[in-house]
Amino acid sequence: MELFGTAGIRGSATERVTPELALAVGRAVGRDGAEFVVARDGRVTGPALAAAVEAGLLSAGAGVRRAGMLPTPALAFASRGRRGVMLTASHNPPTDNGIKVFDDGVEYDRTAERAVEERVAGDEPPTAWDQWGDSENEAVLSAYRSAVVDYARGRGAPLSGLRVAVDCGNGMAGLATPQVLRSLGAEVVTLNGNVDGHFPGRESKPTPESLRDLRTFVADAGDDGDPFAFGIGHDGDADRIVVVAPDGEVVHEDTVVAILAEHYVRSVDADDPVVVTTPNASARIDERVREAGGRVERVRLGALHEGIAAAENAGGDVVFAAEPWKHIHTQFGGWIDGVVSAAVVGRLVADAGLDALRDPVTERPYRKVSVDCPDEAKRETMATLERTLPDAFPEASVDTEYGVRLEFPDSSWLLVRPSGTEPYVRLYAESDDVDSLVADAGAVVERAVETAKN
Repeated sequence: MELFGTAGIRGSATERVTPELALAVGRAVGRDGAEFVVARDGRVTGPALAAAVEAGLLSAGAGVRRAGMLPTPALAFASRGRRGVMLTASHNPPTDNGIKVFDDGVEYDRTAERAVEERVAGDEPPTAWDQWGDSENEAVLSAYRSAVVDYARGRGAPLSGLRVAVDCGNGMAGLATPQVLRSLGAEVVTLNGNVDGHFPGRESKPTPESLRDLRTFVADAGDDGDPFAFGIGHDGDADRIVVVAPDGEVVHEDTVVAILAEHYVRSVDADDPVVVTTPNASARIDERVREAGGRVERVRLGALHEGIAAAENAGGDVVFAAEPWKHIHTQFGGWIDGVVSAAVVGRLVADAGLDALRDPVTERPYRKVSVDCPDEAKRETMATLERTLPDAFPEASVDTEYGVRLEFPDSSWLLVRPSGTEPYVRLYAESDDVDSLVADAGAVVERAVETAKN
């Protein structure tokens, strides 16, 4: 597909995700349902693109409910029982924008996305003039925040007296996470809590580097005798979450997934509790899920919703789904939700403490390496690696559904997959002897690339 990537449509608002494209996508999507709720994040280009999407939906005969500025999880919440369109570029720079489409709280799957692309390419005309839809405003935020609070209260312990720092990154989390945590009893200090589409406080993507101010703030706060229990960093639309320990260390994203996954498996009464994750996620998740009595299923990046559907169709009870930084709390809804993650993590920390939650999780050294590989050589390279990597590591179990993933008896693991956007083959590895594993695997990958090129 050319329009949709792993997280909707995304790109420059002046070159790719233009009002013209938004109008065409709105008209194409409008064929799918009778009513859509439309929202946007705080980007400067959001109002124009939201207006264009609305025009497209209305001219396709759909009704529109304008929800204004919302976190993406709140728009997904509002799309239950109908459909939704969110204008956001998530953690991309302020020059970008994007379009995400939801059906009953779940992002469109590949089949639905292909249908939209075909309609856009076909340049379908509007429906008959007397069948155009109408629009009205709709308030969503308060109901969403209340629902998150009610859900989180069923986990862990009250947040009374818990001090939390939240860096909203001038994004949509400023409308939700501090308010939810305060409703749960926490003392919340907010950084970059105002919504500003220029992202003046820091870049929208929450990384150890961009969260430097938050990390320093959390670590230094203990000097006055009133320390933080933890810190939280969000991206521009509040679907991602990063957790910061009281000493300012960023808790590894896979450790956060492992903590939440183990909690959900232990908290349900199910014959076959399943956690869905992605091939690049650590085996530490598998370890904690197995210890709790569940199992892990993996699905391609950006397709957690498809993995949930597949596991449920096979008879499993999906209790949680996640890829690094992005979590779906399936008992709350079918969408990625950083605000719910903040609330649930807070309740679990209040109950046991962050150190106690992390202690059972085995954290091994991790590496990610990019090996140059022309796009035209990727297919042959991966076909070769499906044979040569297992040959090089005969002690490992092999999964070739989404790249080549090897898991070793000590729970070390290796994943090799082609980049979908750049001329590289990516190598991910986690092991107590990660440098040796990367060197050995990298040599196998480089030979496969050279063979494919020649």
